[in-house]
Amino acid sequence: MRLTDDRYAAERSQFELALRMIGHEARTRTIRECTALSDDRIRKLYSTYFLGPGGSRVRRRRGKSPRQVGRFVKNPENQLQATMLVTLFCSGLLVRIGDDSKVHPCWPRPNVEFGHRLCRAFETYLVLHDEPTLSFEWTWNLLFSISYNDELYLAQCRSCSARYVQDAYALDHKTCPTCEIVAQRRRRPGARLFAGT
Repeated sequence: MRLTDDRYAAERSQFELALRMIGHEARTRTIRECTALSDDRIRKLYSTYFLGPGGSRVRRRRGKSPRQVGRFVKNPENQLQATMLVTLFCSGLLVRIGDDSKVHPCWPRPNVEFGHRLCRAFETYLVLHDEPTLSFEWTWNLLFSISYNDELYLAQCRSCSARYVQDAYALDHKTCPTCEIVAQRRRRPGARLFAGT
């Protein structure tokens, strides 16, 4: 009896994660990587729980997940939000920062627990920002991009010593997004630099 209970518990956890990720408008491939459910089952879950009368307005995104890293550093606000997400990845034990300041993944490959931890990080991010600039799929991209330490890395601010997400192929002025936002406000007092500020 216990073996049967365990089997159903594992399947229930897969479905719960799939529904949670669909609610965040994750793509089918992303959901499949974490849950191991087939594309057909994921589509059926969406049509059963998210379509029809009374269904929520969750969109199904098509195509490949975003792969570019420019969005994370295109302005100080995006850079600040990306850095916040990396902090949440660390607190959720998805990644760790080594003594060499490099980001190391804590999971060899995505699974159900990995998916739930990523959802928790993303949901916390949504609570912390009134106007979030990064979707769940961009969060997924950030997690893997920062873990590779090739296109993105953690730089250190020369003013406050805080670490921040930086593009490895862009000029780094050694200024974290928070110090940059403060400097811009000093240069243009009263100007509204970013949405919500």
